Amino acid sequence: MDFVFGLPRDSRCKTGIVVFVDRFSKMVLLAAVAAEVTSVQTARLFVDMVFKHHGMPNAFVSDHDPRFTARFWQEVFTLLGTQFSMSTADQPQTDGQTERMNRVLVDLLKSYAQSFHNWSDYLPMTEFAINNA
Repeated sequence: MDFVFGLPRDSRCKTGIVVFVDRFSKMVLLAAVAAEVTSVQTARLFVDMVFKHHGMPNAFVSDHDPRFTARFWQEVFTLLGTQFSMSTADQPQTDGQTERMNRVLVDLLKSYAQSFHNWSDYLPMTEFAINNA
């Protein structure tokens, strides 16, 4: 799980994407987010997009983004008995699968969107293309 930020503001004031990657199936799930997305909002996206389809993972890998290390996440995983693993600082290869996907994602969005200001309109098509390549 990771974020891609620094995208142009879209019509819904979103400037980032939360990227969920299933390390086993390689399935990717994407959602446009505001730069100010909170850990609680991220948790809700996780439950709505990942948990409802796949259940709770046995392990969870992310970088040190505060939205992933907040007390809220620790409590959620403790209650559900899920292992929480964080990649080593400055070692993005620990979560390399998601880091690679982020680069593919931005390249695909650039090829889909006529104007990069409407990039979020193309997330469903991008997600489909990635998952069916």
